[in-house]
Amino acid sequence: MTAAPRPEFDAELKAGLAVVGGMFPPTITPALLDFMRTSYASAPIDDLLAQRRIERLDLPVPGHLGDEIVVSVLRPVGLSGPRPGVVYAHSGGMMFGDRFSGIDLVLDWVDVLGVVLVTVEYRLAPEHPDPYPREDVYAALEWVASHHTDLQIRLDRLLVAGASAGGGLAAGVALQARDRSGPRLCGQVLDYPMLDDRGLTHSTHQFDGVGVWDRVSNETGWDALLGPARGGTGVSPYAAPSRAEDLTGLPPAFIDVGAAEIFRDEAMAYADRIWRAGGDAELHVFAGAFHGCDLFAPHTAVGRRMIHVRNSWVEKILAD
Repeated sequence: MTAAPRPEFDAELKAGLAVVGGMFPPTITPALLDFMRTSYASAPIDDLLAQRRIERLDLPVPGHLGDEIVVSVLRPVGLSGPRPGVVYAHSGGMMFGDRFSGIDLVLDWVDVLGVVLVTVEYRLAPEHPDPYPREDVYAALEWVASHHTDLQIRLDRLLVAGASAGGGLAAGVALQARDRSGPRLCGQVLDYPMLDDRGLTHSTHQFDGVGVWDRVSNETGWDALLGPARGGTGVSPYAAPSRAEDLTGLPPAFIDVGAAEIFRDEAMAYADRIWRAGGDAELHVFAGAFHGCDLFAPHTAVGRRMIHVRNSWVEKILAD
């Protein structure tokens, strides 16, 4: 079978793909799960924070069904008075990663923008399939809202954010907050989000065995989360937000995605459906960008541009 034609990777990014592939192979199967849980583990957080004026507090909070999970509260040193808050869900295909995975991409929000960021150690599939990951993040959001005074967070400036699998979780949590009359969110940041378990888009079939997180990897992640329900009729829109029939009444969304990755089409479609529902979405599609390139290659021109555009939107949406 002839491979589907696909957009080329940005030349600067392409040069780094071989290095990325040693840690994050293009195709992830269940047999690679143990490897990924080791290779994608976050760097020591104390080393990362040592370069910044950020203090960290690790706290046990109730997750799904009241089970204890851990969150880390990151806030500027010397914080005085309530500040905007962010509840953050990490990347990792629903199967690996931890609450500090990819956190360096959002630390500017804390020590530059003055945000209080709460990152969630949600439980991972397949050991904890749906609804555990999304309900853990939603429970953390409810906890943040109910403890906003102690956390010095402004309830009128509270947003959810996440990357890849975490972007899908953030989108699902925004839907849950709307439908459950939960905390009122001022925004949702969906970085190259994992939104649709059905794998029907054209971009899903353009990337097999190339880049980061190809079609087979995506099937592996959704199978871990949903099991035999993947692709069927009974999947919750909170787990796969592309399935939501009603996108009215959602907080403003920032959505970014690479043109050279499988999530391109579902991210574009989600933004379009928000607009059609009368909502507010800002969509950025970066030419030549593979999945998560800002995380793996933040020094490149494309990576720097992605980070700058995202940070500018967050600064705008959290402003008084």
